Amino acid sequence: MKIKTATSEDLDILTLLFDRYRVFYKQESNLSAAREFLKDRLRKKDSVIFLAVDENGAGLGFAQLYPSFSSVAMQRVYILNDLFVSKEARGKGIGEELLEHSKNFAKANESRGLTLETAVDNPAQNLYERLGWVKDTKVFHYTWETDKSI
Repeated sequence: MKIKTATSEDLDILTLLFDRYRVFYKQESNLSAAREFLKDRLRKKDSVIFLAVDENGAGLGFAQLYPSFSSVAMQRVYILNDLFVSKEARGKGIGEELLEHSKNFAKANESRGLTLETAVDNPAQNLYERLGWVKDTKVFHYTWETDKSI
């Protein structure tokens, strides 16, 4: 298994994984929209995507980080917005490798760290906590959304 920074050359592999990720979160499959979304992220360089592939180049999983800033700390922070491992590849340490790769990337880019949100019933919480992630119990997280969606 190898983890690499995804480029436009990886779009076919990444699109399939990203679409499966969205389906996992109860969205309808839409390969063309998924491809365009990822193509825009890569072209605009407004996210960093790490892609895990096997020895034959087949996609196993990915992590997508969006850059942001902490005004209070006056430092860059990355939002680990997406983490997905294909069903067939789960239980093999790929999620852990993607998380560790993301941590190393954050350190190398002198950021304050990584942040993520997850569903309260997501079993990956055990993995996050085992790898040193700390559940924030001191703040509330709020969202506001327009009525527009894909």
